[in-house]
Amino acid sequence: MSALETVGRAALGWVFIQAGAGVLRNPGPPTQKAAPVLSMIRSAAPMEMPEDEVLVRLNAATQVAAGSTLALGVLPKLSALALIGSLIPTTAGGHRFWEFEAGPERNTQRNHFLKNISIVGGLLHVLAMPRRRDE
Repeated sequence: MSALETVGRAALGWVFIQAGAGVLRNPGPPTQKAAPVLSMIRSAAPMEMPEDEVLVRLNAATQVAAGSTLALGVLPKLSALALIGSLIPTTAGGHRFWEFEAGPERNTQRNHFLKNISIVGGLLHVLAMPRRRDE
């Protein structure tokens, strides 16, 4: 594995370690942001779902765990897949920029939305990398 691949995976994983740890320390604001989306999902779900904060914490824990394994090069493709799965509800629940009037908050949320789309691109690149014998 090249040093460039190692640094790239570490940088990508670190984003999730930091973000997930922040949510685990303070789940209130992201839980509140995600509430409308979780409510819609809950109304369509065929089974009972855990409370919103539990779901937000599970998502954050997934980001910390999969971000760590990606950064360390442990099962990078599985880690990238888990992170993509985690980033979809994070983005849908937390960065609905289209719900804001034009202005600074809409711009901030749009930037976060686009950043997450870019990160998905990086994770897709990890998935597309040829499998190495040492993985």
